[in-house]
Amino acid sequence: MTDLIAADIGGTNARFARATLDASGVPTLGEGRKYKVADYPSLAACWQHFKADELAKGGGDLPDAASIAFAAPIAQETIKLTNSSWSIRPAHLAQDLGLANVRLVNDFEAVAHAVARLPEDSLQLLFGPDAPFPHDGGVTVLGPGTGLGVALIAFDEGVPHILATEGGHTDFAPLDGLESQILDQLRREYRRVSTERICAGPGLNNLYKALATITHEKVELLSDADLWAAALDGSNALARTALERFCLSLGSVAGDLAVAHGPHGVVLAGDLIHRLRDFLVEESGFHSRFIAKGRYEALMRTIPIRMAIHPNIGLFGAAAAYRETR
Repeated sequence: MTDLIAADIGGTNARFARATLDASGVPTLGEGRKYKVADYPSLAACWQHFKADELAKGGGDLPDAASIAFAAPIAQETIKLTNSSWSIRPAHLAQDLGLANVRLVNDFEAVAHAVARLPEDSLQLLFGPDAPFPHDGGVTVLGPGTGLGVALIAFDEGVPHILATEGGHTDFAPLDGLESQILDQLRREYRRVSTERICAGPGLNNLYKALATITHEKVELLSDADLWAAALDGSNALARTALERFCLSLGSVAGDLAVAHGPHGVVLAGDLIHRLRDFLVEESGFHSRFIAKGRYEALMRTIPIRMAIHPNIGLFGAAAAYRETR
């Protein structure tokens, strides 16, 4: 058995939990704790708050090992989170946190580690045939949050190999006239419009504002949280239209990634996907856009699209990645 701290550091929230790995590397998580990244000047400061909370609970000293997932590329001298002010120096991180061993992974790399270890009943089929993961081939893992996370599980004779990617930063490609107009509007604010500018939590507001300009509607400006609530409950017509466009674009991007990675399976993950689940399946054009790949349409129809179900999938995956990254 291996004891460690699992951490999932995103642009909005930092999550921590004690974890234990069994002999096969499957984690068991303790109580998770969540902190707002914006409330702390650094990871070290947030870590100290977590440590104090654990000690106050009477759980004893923390393990001297940690596996930390970051919402950023990790193969660099300084990790700068894309959507926050925190900067992390991997070479100094163990010392900064008072640990003997630290393992670093990309956040969606961690999610992919989790997906590869989740039981079948935690991988709910949304679209396509109810087929298992391939013995050989690629499975795309993606999910919209503060950014758009993307990773790849490459199966080789049934053994999963996890590859981190920055697939959320590919160029946005409009597929109809309205999306071309949306792209023109977003280019006024961003020199380069990536898929993450649309297919992530803040992307709904980008779509909402662009549509308001295109249709010459006077609208109330809303926070991301309020806009998502209004879009999902249908109380704001333009927000609902923006949500429809969000799902169309997400379907297109998921299909593009599946083609690029080897079209054997797709897993959607994250809290936002859970909130979107019913609309995505019952009302949106997600799947029609996913399969709309011209000569590959018949192949796209054969790809299972699943939703990963776990209350702390980032922490579970970070813990699962600990031995894999030693």
